[in-house]
Amino acid sequence: MTKLLERALAQVYELPATEQDAIATLILEELADEEKWQAAFARSQNVLAQLAQKARADIKAGRAKKMGFDEL
Repeated sequence: MTKLLERALAQVYELPATEQDAIATLILEELADEEKWQAAFARSQNVLAQLAQKARADIKAGRAKKMGFDEL
């Protein structure tokens, strides 16, 4: 455990039980969200690689042109 986390938890220990539970809920929700994000990101890698490959092929074949955001 890092020193910063130890400091934070030491302060949490001093809070009333209801506030401790609220903080624990926030932490657990954040960890669950991070786990979902990591899983979604891992699943998307093949799709992203395929899209990049298609974009490179389109550029090579002359089917793409350079544009600015104001031209989309």
